[in-house]
Amino acid sequence: MKRNLRFVTTIAIVMALFASFFTFAGEMDGKVITILQTSDMHGRIYPHDYATDSSDKDAGLAKISTLVKEIRAEKENVILIDTGDTVQDNSAELFNSDEVHPMVKAMNQMGYDLWVLGNHEFNFELDFLKKNIEAFQGDVLSANIYNESTETRWLDGYKIIEVDGVKVAIIGMIPPHVPTWEASAPEHYEGLEFRSVLEETGKAIKELEGKYDVLIGAYHIGPQGEHGYEGLETIAENYPEFDLLLGGHAHAKYMEDINGVKVMEPGKYGWALNKVDITVKNGQVVMVEGEQLESKAIEPDQEILDAFKYVHEKSVADANIVVGKITEDFIPNPDYITGMDEIKTIPTAQLIDTSVIDLINEVQMFYAESEISSAALFNFGSNLKMGDFKKKDVAYIYKYPNTLNGVYITGENLLKYMEWSASYYNTKEDGDVTVSFNPEIRGYNYDMFSGVNYEIDLTMEAGNRVKNVSFTGQAIDPERKYKLAVNNYRFGTLLKLGLVTMEDEYYNSYDMMQDAGRIRDLIVKYTAEEKNGILNPTVDNNWKLVGVDLTIPNKEELAKEIISGKIIIPTSEDGRTKNVKSLKMKDLMDAGIIQGRRYKVKSGDKLWKIAEKNGVNWQDIKDLNNLKNPNMIFPGQELLVPMAQ
Repeated sequence: MKRNLRFVTTIAIVMALFASFFTFAGEMDGKVITILQTSDMHGRIYPHDYATDSSDKDAGLAKISTLVKEIRAEKENVILIDTGDTVQDNSAELFNSDEVHPMVKAMNQMGYDLWVLGNHEFNFELDFLKKNIEAFQGDVLSANIYNESTETRWLDGYKIIEVDGVKVAIIGMIPPHVPTWEASAPEHYEGLEFRSVLEETGKAIKELEGKYDVLIGAYHIGPQGEHGYEGLETIAENYPEFDLLLGGHAHAKYMEDINGVKVMEPGKYGWALNKVDITVKNGQVVMVEGEQLESKAIEPDQEILDAFKYVHEKSVADANIVVGKITEDFIPNPDYITGMDEIKTIPTAQLIDTSVIDLINEVQMFYAESEISSAALFNFGSNLKMGDFKKKDVAYIYKYPNTLNGVYITGENLLKYMEWSASYYNTKEDGDVTVSFNPEIRGYNYDMFSGVNYEIDLTMEAGNRVKNVSFTGQAIDPERKYKLAVNNYRFGTLLKLGLVTMEDEYYNSYDMMQDAGRIRDLIVKYTAEEKNGILNPTVDNNWKLVGVDLTIPNKEELAKEIISGKIIIPTSEDGRTKNVKSLKMKDLMDAGIIQGRRYKVKSGDKLWKIAEKNGVNWQDIKDLNNLKNPNMIFPGQELLVPMAQ
């Protein structure tokens, strides 16, 4: 009996040792906390774009929900975060009067832990935002929004979540330029102050000192920042205390390590779910591993689809309401090189005046009773096609729910504004075959003007390009005040640039009509009441680019090479600005798009004579060979000469 007892005791000791070993080994391996992030969902639950009433294969919370469920089935320690621009766009405003907005309902159903506000959350009345903050079942963060003239934050600046004994601190932040962007509707942020991202980051970290094991920034901020505030790269350089910085706002897709900090952004609309595994051992972060789980091939979660079927059906029905008739296509060739509807190269509407921009400006001038108007191409492929004119067509040419402002602006400041806009173009260089755009400037910041005639000389540097500006046949009077129609965002830009003041505002469509005063609604109203429901494309060609030749040699062959992918038109690093580098004559010759030959200069040759002999323009030979002075060629010099087209 004693022998059996000793045997049982030995077995128990061995088992205890094994249990102790595996517990110790688990502690040695560390605890893994999984962070999941979405950003810039912009009203998308279903994988559907209601502006065009078409499917969007890499979008929507329904797809993200499938990924989240799969990860939660495998992992216990999961924190789910959204970093803002959530309840605006994609017909989301149809549900603003609901007790709880569908996007907030969906986040609640999916079990989001944190919601960091984005700037577009402030596009509407503050009461709308407040009720949805109250309805959100997690925590809402923003460390740099304060109650005006106080040191009290409007919302919590950060949250410490304890997961499996690990304290995870998350700081939220918003771009501080909300008052600039919402300048025409100060009631959208009434009583609030938006402070420096960099300074408030330091303040929040100091407040959290000694209280966390893991430090995360969940910011509605892009990598570079804009308008003078700092981006995530600068934050990481200044605050290496962060283990992870999650970004938004730039609609960009990136994952990199900066100064020992993992920095990521998941793109827009639900393109990807950011997944980060953070391993913590003995209170120290020992590993941060990130990946971006793309949604394109993921099936949407049926539970989310069922719960928000009413949102989809109402949005589709609204998009297809017929508001008029279009007599013919407004832009026959939206892509300047390929002629296709999808923009792969250069938007025609940013090279020449078009009836789409003229329509928007016409509507703005009518309701603001202005003399001049400006509008931008929010969607590079904006067009109106012959047939029924539906609400979705309006959203396609005017993407944002902007309102309309009328402001007085001096002639001097109008010219400064026009120069600011024209900086969108790159300066022409020798050998350029195409016009290109500044990678630092977004397409929605290039405004085209109606009511004035003008030229933009692309041989000149930015700031000195806008030429021959006239109003009713007369040069602009620098002292005179002109009535200018702009959207509320551009009004904010003009205020920031110091070109107008709040006192210069003489018209505000939101004050006059509330939500019915949004420019999209005004286009519908104008079509019905002033055009009898019939839209004819008209264009006054009041502006043009000069100093460049917009004809492209062998355009058809070039288009084939671009469509096939053999020639790629570069975009900005974040993908948001197209066509940032001009195609060169030499590149097209090397690719066989343009035929040419080598010519050895003889005694007595003149460039114009060589050009005439070969049936080409002397300027093309000059540009192709980067000749600074066309009169200085010498015998024996080899020139590339393009073949006559």
